[in-house]
Amino acid sequence: MIRLRKETLRRIKEGKVEKGDVLTVAKIAAILAVKRTWEVLPLCHPIPIEKVKVDIDVNEEYVKVTVEVKTHAKTGVEMEALTGTMTALLAIWDMVKAYEKDERGQYPHTRIDGVKVVEKIKGSG
Repeated sequence: MIRLRKETLRRIKEGKVEKGDVLTVAKIAAILAVKRTWEVLPLCHPIPIEKVKVDIDVNEEYVKVTVEVKTHAKTGVEMEALTGTMTALLAIWDMVKAYEKDERGQYPHTRIDGVKVVEKIKGSG
């Protein structure tokens, strides 16, 4: 999740972020990151991605991003899911940073928290 100021969260909900539709951009960023994880993590290799599901929930304190990835490859996709999640959160931060900065240009209220693998299910091939 990314914790943001209440005013910033309101802007996201109302579609009043100057840079555009935050939630759509975050979803596309997540999908792109999942498909390109092998290009940014040195020891990952390309795998066939069969499904990417991105859920984004905006509440009164934060934006929560959940990324689900599926493949039939012989390897897990937790790195792809984590990369997608972090990229979506960073895309959100980038789009709203103008509203989050204080008078010194710092981000005292903005932070990314709670990134974890919720569940990994190993299939039978």
